[in-house]
Amino acid sequence: MKKKRLTLSNKRAITGLLFIAPWLIGFIVYYLKSLILTVQFSLSEVSIGETGGYHLDFTGLDNFKYALLQHGTYNQILVQSLIDVVVDVVAIIFFSLFIAILLNQNFKGRTLVRLIFFLPIIMNAGAINDAIETARTLLQGGATVAVGDAASAAGVNMDYFLSIFIDLGVPDGLIGYITDLVARIYEIIRASGVQIIIFIAALQSVPGALYEVSKIEGATAYETFWKVTFPMVSPLILTNVVYTIVDSFVTSDVVETAYNTAFTQYNYGLSSAMSILSTVLVCFILVVTGAIISKKTFYYN
Repeated sequence: MKKKRLTLSNKRAITGLLFIAPWLIGFIVYYLKSLILTVQFSLSEVSIGETGGYHLDFTGLDNFKYALLQHGTYNQILVQSLIDVVVDVVAIIFFSLFIAILLNQNFKGRTLVRLIFFLPIIMNAGAINDAIETARTLLQGGATVAVGDAASAAGVNMDYFLSIFIDLGVPDGLIGYITDLVARIYEIIRASGVQIIIFIAALQSVPGALYEVSKIEGATAYETFWKVTFPMVSPLILTNVVYTIVDSFVTSDVVETAYNTAFTQYNYGLSSAMSILSTVLVCFILVVTGAIISKKTFYYN
């Protein structure tokens, strides 16, 4: 009998399965049981025994109803966390791509500058991160006072400049968004390290022949970016968007609320319900975002 030869699409599918196999095995071995227990906890009232262990009393959807309809702050925290995730994703992706383009240029000290932008990831350990956060808070407070004093001494009125943009017809929401981004520039830089590295790798994989052709055709740098660079890195934009959404969600207030509910109030059933609700919403955002971006993604073969 003749052997059935694999098509190119089948070979690529097998390659993809082999690529995700370590993650898939780890998920099944370490996380699947915890996920099943979380669902069980969310549908039950969990009581801890005096000698250890736990007991589950099935309550149906009571924990979900309490989280959505009776809890004092969960809805507000959930909505605000999702809004923050969406806002941060846009800022981080644009900032990461901009910095990656700059760092991909040839200049002296490029390796050192790349290392500086990647340092926040290396130094993201608990104690180091707390120390940096404390220093950032003190520095931000001192810098704010210093800038305010300097502006006052120079007779600069920041409200006046904001009013100029308002008079030009710039929407208040856009002005508030930009000022909020400036105020949170430290968080944006700290959350952009991985994305910058991914974008640099994408930029370095763009064939140089494409840039040579665009130069011969007389394309400007602006046209080259939108016709060559941006389409070629678009697959990695999707990757970075997914990573940024998940990373922002992990550090959001809704996760902290669920954690405190479990380990401060010892209400494990309600905490599990909160976790499932927020996870489902984030997964929905990932699916919608992935579907939208995938339609505009260009794959170079």
